Amino acid sequence: MRKIAILMCVSLLGAAPAPSTDARLRAMVQPVSTAQLKHTIETLVSFGTRHTLSSQTDPKRGIGAALNWTKGQFESFGLPTVRPCETFTGSRIPNPTAVCDMVAIQRGTERPNDVVIITGHIDSRVTDVMNFTSDAPGANDDGSGTAAVIEAARVLSKHKFPGTIIYAALSGEEQGLYGAKVLANYAKAQGWNVVTDLNNDIIGNTCSSDGMCDSTHARVLSEGPRSQGQEELAAKTHSLGGENDAPSRNISRYLDSLADRLDIGLDLRQIWRTDRFGRGGDHIPFLELGYPAARLNVAIENYDWQHQDLRTENGIKYGDTIDHVDFPYLAKMTKLNVAALAAIASAPPPPAPKVEGAVSTDTTITWAPVPSAASYMIRWRRMDANQWQESRRVPASQCAAECKVVLPHIRVDDWLFGVASLSKAGFESPVASAVPGGAFKPYVAPAEEEKK
Repeated sequence: MRKIAILMCVSLLGAAPAPSTDARLRAMVQPVSTAQLKHTIETLVSFGTRHTLSSQTDPKRGIGAALNWTKGQFESFGLPTVRPCETFTGSRIPNPTAVCDMVAIQRGTERPNDVVIITGHIDSRVTDVMNFTSDAPGANDDGSGTAAVIEAARVLSKHKFPGTIIYAALSGEEQGLYGAKVLANYAKAQGWNVVTDLNNDIIGNTCSSDGMCDSTHARVLSEGPRSQGQEELAAKTHSLGGENDAPSRNISRYLDSLADRLDIGLDLRQIWRTDRFGRGGDHIPFLELGYPAARLNVAIENYDWQHQDLRTENGIKYGDTIDHVDFPYLAKMTKLNVAALAAIASAPPPPAPKVEGAVSTDTTITWAPVPSAASYMIRWRRMDANQWQESRRVPASQCAAECKVVLPHIRVDDWLFGVASLSKAGFESPVASAVPGGAFKPYVAPAEEEKK
């Protein structure tokens, strides 16, 4: 009788509410392991050098051995792999050389063409960028990013997602971002709808050569006006705004908000440059093809441990060795990546909103429906604000051939607007701003669009 009474009570109360999306993400990142991350970097370091010009055939030393080992890791998680390659020559590649990436594909169950990518570069270097024979451990630059890629694959391969996740270890970064060019070209050839590339480069140390340490912050770097199509978009941006609202800038905002909600002891600083001052990274070739991308980086870099021959001078130890990696910090960075990949792969892609309201007291926002969206979130902020301030949820059932919302008494002159898509379970995409070039797709000039 007691069991029956309990069952009746449960029936009357109803099923327990489903956990929130944030709670699901927090649970999903828990298996991230400092031990696994350490094992990965130890193994990468054991290949001696991973310089792009090092041996591609030696089974134990060089870039080829490192890529082959990474392939084995991905396949041990049950993920299919591809090895896209292109041959390059340049100032840092004097002879024609095949630059290859190791890529694992976790295909989406509902929207396999909607893709989110995580990248880290597997190649390493010492002081002389052309020296491919000396030991170049590359523990932090970029063993840390590569370890995050592999760990994300290990953790997330145990789950299924509507969208596709791409895990990529890139070669050729130190020689000229060549591996990123290979993967960006591959994505274009496959016709992928790349929602974003999360590029992780130097994400594992917390202390600098000047004695400053910071284990509670990280940086996310993103472009403001989109670089691809900028020449055509410049006049519209000058007139209508959007200098701070390229898709990649909204990825920056998305990651910052996510880090706060995850409560993993990591706060993001949004650095509103494409990369660090005067420098570059593997997200840039994606941006050049019009794919949203941002770079994750430590709060404080240590230049004694980066691009240096292994040596000790005047009591100072130089070189990118594993003893400089802060593994609990790297685990936090990896958890942020895992949560972002899962959230973006679980959400429909962002819409492409447009805004009207000149000489009006109201603002009208329109966008084409996203087939898999259950609802949308309109967000807006004052022109002098950095982050979204106001929001309004719109059920997809209110949309027909077009979604249209009028915001009364909101004057378009004073606000910036954007729209995100939400899944039935409540996972929200990044916001696409209603500005010139704000859509999360490569920009196509109107004349070219008409030809299609």
